[in-house]
Amino acid sequence: MDILFQLWGGNDNWLSWLFFLIFWGIFFFFYPRLMLSQILWRIERTAEEFEQMAAETKAFIIQHISKKPDKKSKDSVSNFFEFFVIEPVALDPFGIVKKLDLIIQNEKERFHYFVNQIAPDMDSENKANIEMGLAGGIEMYTIAKIIRHYVELIKETKSYQIALIIQMQLPLIEKIAKAVYEGTKSLTKGEPIGDGIGPLIAAKLLENKKTKEIEEDILMAEVSIEGRKCFVLKAKGPGGRLGRPGKAVEKIVKQHKIARIITIDAAAKLEGEKTGSIAEGVGVAMGGPGVERSYIEDVAVKYNLPLDSIIIKMKPE
Repeated sequence: MDILFQLWGGNDNWLSWLFFLIFWGIFFFFYPRLMLSQILWRIERTAEEFEQMAAETKAFIIQHISKKPDKKSKDSVSNFFEFFVIEPVALDPFGIVKKLDLIIQNEKERFHYFVNQIAPDMDSENKANIEMGLAGGIEMYTIAKIIRHYVELIKETKSYQIALIIQMQLPLIEKIAKAVYEGTKSLTKGEPIGDGIGPLIAAKLLENKKTKEIEEDILMAEVSIEGRKCFVLKAKGPGGRLGRPGKAVEKIVKQHKIARIITIDAAAKLEGEKTGSIAEGVGVAMGGPGVERSYIEDVAVKYNLPLDSIIIKMKPE
């Protein structure tokens, strides 16, 4: 024993080493739990913030439907916020576009039906805005539900790894949630948003030209630009609508001799790029699930038409 004490530097150093080992043992045992508690607190606070944002968007939409909503209206909107869309089976990619198109049209019909039921006396433009607002509100509500799900899952499993993964993604999720939150309010009120840059440019080109509805919620007019005959298309306004631009382009190409197809849309800019900067490229500049873009690409392939695109860069939020 004397030899052992000498190796450790005497009785005092032995006690120091024992205290040191006990301290580090406790530290390594409790530190992960301490970190988990800290991260969980941060995620739960974010979940509560998202839930508050979702509740505010819901209340905002209800208030625009009726200044004095009854309990039935509130319950109807709350239930509709649980609405979901199941993607079609993609094991065999053949025909997936038509399947997706059918699902999207069914979704539109459900939104139309719900808004007509909840606000039968509202004009068509405000109904269109409410539909867009509901779509944004459902997205905000879904984000809040997903974050809450992970909060409860972390509490249940005590998984530090899951908590760390969610924490690392929180800054990006918060940016998306903020964009959806502000966008939902703007869409419900019928205010222009970044994606409206395409219709804005089309309206500028059309000026006071008489338009006709060539396809569902898509207006078209013939204009002359630098001596060239052009068919300008835009979604019907001023309410929030998307229309069927792919089907409209398909119809025009079949009826007229078209030289090229040009699409203009907003695009999310990279950090460091200037907001409002313009870039030119090829392809179809069009967001969404890709159904309408696919129709345009198919008709371009069939008739061997060049596809030009122009994007205006802006931040998502």
